Amino acid sequence: QVQLVESGGGLVQPGGSLRLSCAASRSIFSINTMGWYRQAPGKQRELVARIGSGGSTNYADSVKGRFTISRDNAKNTVYLQMNSLKPEDTAVYYCNFYIFAGSVAGDYWGQGTQVTVSS
Repeated sequence: QVQLVESGGGLVQPGGSLRLSCAASRSIFSINTMGWYRQAPGKQRELVARIGSGGSTNYADSVKGRFTISRDNAKNTVYLQMNSLKPEDTAVYYCNFYIFAGSVAGDYWGQGTQVTVSS
């Protein structure tokens, strides 16, 4: 019903920046929550940042002050600006859309994009 397409991952040196994007494959009237999660090798998937329909945000403690999540409702897109990247930020990053109601209600995930922070 809805596919999420991610872009923006890659290899960056410590201290560098990357911007991730995630767009829905179709127009959606209302997306309740958009978020980014990550999974490092051998670890469980964890929440990185989340933004509600009204713009409220919450972040993992490990990324506060370095990462910023934002959304463009007209484009059904969520962004994650990542600054001051550290090697421990290396992981596969997944976007998530939660749609509470309507014909496409459900919990959707992107395919994942690799972020590698290394010198």
